[in-house]
Amino acid sequence: MKETVVVIYSGGMDSFTLLHKALAEGHAVHALSFNYGQRHVRELDCARTVCESLGIPHRVIDIRALSEVMAGSALTGEVEVPEGHYEEDSMKSTVVPNRNMILLSLATGYAVTVEAQAVWFGAHGGDHAIYPDCRPEFMEKMDAVCRVANYQPVAIAAPYIRADKGEILAEGLAMGLDYSHTWTCYNGRNKACGRCGSCVERLEAFASNGLRDPLPYEESVR
Repeated sequence: MKETVVVIYSGGMDSFTLLHKALAEGHAVHALSFNYGQRHVRELDCARTVCESLGIPHRVIDIRALSEVMAGSALTGEVEVPEGHYEEDSMKSTVVPNRNMILLSLATGYAVTVEAQAVWFGAHGGDHAIYPDCRPEFMEKMDAVCRVANYQPVAIAAPYIRADKGEILAEGLAMGLDYSHTWTCYNGRNKACGRCGSCVERLEAFASNGLRDPLPYEESVR
């Protein structure tokens, strides 16, 4: 059934694929991005450019005022970004406290405002090892809560919750998507570092599909 959906769109490759999946399925899409003080704010520039090119409604909500209750993460600059794979224990420093619950709550309010039936977000199987708020049990409980939190029920959907990044990329490639319009690196520099967990997983996804990542990297890591 075709619906109006709010897609939480970070500007990264997973939410980029998710956005196009919603459009390909014929849904009316409202894209919603958040500035929470992330180092990799460059991803928001990618999100704006993509939404402008698609001609879809896009809102960037500044929630940096919440930094005092979302502190202590490498993603917001309090500590150094660790290098390595997501399954390594050091990657726990990239957890932003309660981020997805906060973002999904705000997105649900926006969904009620624009009369959307669902909020989509890009949590996937590769996130499960490190991020509690990207696991199936979290998504299922948020879905149950958001269906009863307002007079208008809003579903929470994570279509890639059991897929890995390589599978998500394969779906996007089948749609003909250009991933040079995305940003993944946790470091907010001109080129992707190729060493943070996000870069490592992205590079693995391209390798599993037999391709080179179109983004420029600081080192020859592809």
